[in-house]
Amino acid sequence: MIVFNTTYTMPTADARHFVIWVHQSLFPRTAEDGALCNPRLLRVLSHHDQETECFSVQFQAESTAELHRWFNRLGNSLNQELLRVFDGRIVGFTTLLEEIMDE
Repeated sequence: MIVFNTTYTMPTADARHFVIWVHQSLFPRTAEDGALCNPRLLRVLSHHDQETECFSVQFQAESTAELHRWFNRLGNSLNQELLRVFDGRIVGFTTLLEEIMDE
C-alpha cells in the first residue's frame, strides 16, 4: 500500500478556508474517482511559526502506477484549482510512503 502525503503551509488567515476546501472539494472529488482511499487531514503540530499553519493531507493507493493514473485523470486539475483558489499563498511538498507489513 502506498501513502500519498502532501504537506501544505499557508498563512494562518487561510487555514480555515483550506480545511473547508479539503472537506468540500478535494475529498469528495477524489472519492468519486475511486483510485485513492482513506483520506486524512492532519494538522502538523511540530510547526511553530505563529504566522502560518501546516497541514498534512494523506490518501492511500494500491500502487504508484494507480497513483500516477489518478494524478493524470484528476490530481493535476485539483492542484491547479488549489493554486487558483488560494492565489499562490499555499505551498506544499509531496512524499510517497510505502507501508511495511510485519513479516
